[in-house]
Amino acid sequence: MNFENFVRQMNKMGENGIPFLFVIDYEMNSPIICPLEDAAKSGLYYAVKGLRNYVPANSTDETLKFAKFPIAYKDYQIAFHHVAQQIGLGNTFLLNLTFPTKIETNWNLKTIFENSDAPYRLLCQEHFVVFSPECFVQISNGIISSYPMKGTIDADIPGAEKVILSDEKEKAEHATIVDLIRNDLSMVASRVHVKRYRYIDKIVTNDKSLLQVSSEIVGQLPPGYRKNLGTIIGKLLPAGSISGAPKESTLKIIKESEGYPRGYYTGIFGIFDGSNLDSAVMIRYIEQQEDQLYYKSGGGITMHSDPAREYQELIDKVYVAAH
Repeated sequence: MNFENFVRQMNKMGENGIPFLFVIDYEMNSPIICPLEDAAKSGLYYAVKGLRNYVPANSTDETLKFAKFPIAYKDYQIAFHHVAQQIGLGNTFLLNLTFPTKIETNWNLKTIFENSDAPYRLLCQEHFVVFSPECFVQISNGIISSYPMKGTIDADIPGAEKVILSDEKEKAEHATIVDLIRNDLSMVASRVHVKRYRYIDKIVTNDKSLLQVSSEIVGQLPPGYRKNLGTIIGKLLPAGSISGAPKESTLKIIKESEGYPRGYYTGIFGIFDGSNLDSAVMIRYIEQQEDQLYYKSGGGITMHSDPAREYQELIDKVYVAAH
């Protein structure tokens, strides 16, 4: 399905109050939409804040084994320095640089899906699994809300919360994303404002705990918005938190720097229950390529970024948040 047809179908299903699941890849080349009741028939299983379309299995007795083999630091540096050069030229001032990491684990995608702990989970059988902590947008009673997540630190670092909240690079990066999302929401909503700024969430992973920094931005949609759900979502893509600013030129630099198609990684997925819509950015993402698993991760690069720290953040984000 091309993206124009996807938007039309999403608008029609929204107008008619038909519950649906949607999945949009980063490049917007292969979007998926289907009635919620048909998702499992298509091999798509979801769990979104208590709403799910599968019978939970008992937690596995098999202890998770997890090894990661990230891109070599010298190869990461090449991409990082290209981004830094583009920042110096003024072509971008925040860019989310990502790479795939080869992983080895004794759990398959289904086991990871059923045993991971995250508010947004999606399994596309034999293709990928997502266990995302990051909301893209929520739409309820005419209010659209976004919760950009930007800033990660190891919770075991002494005074971790104070460290990340006072870090000048993290402050600037988060402010840039909040401004970008506010501008994006202003394309589809009125009275857009920041409701909460730089609050902390704690995420427990298979090998450590992380603190993540988020903000909440809200706006008012016009009357009759449900017949334009696809149009609204389309205008907001790709998600600002996983691309950068200014968005158009940054997207070109991402393509040059990463050298691989992201596919469904950093796309979005969500559900519409007939009244309300909830969606997630597809981060914390594991993809199966033949017999090999790859975990895709990354972080925001600014003029203040240190390549060694950014490389470590990319590695720290390769985890399974298991029960």
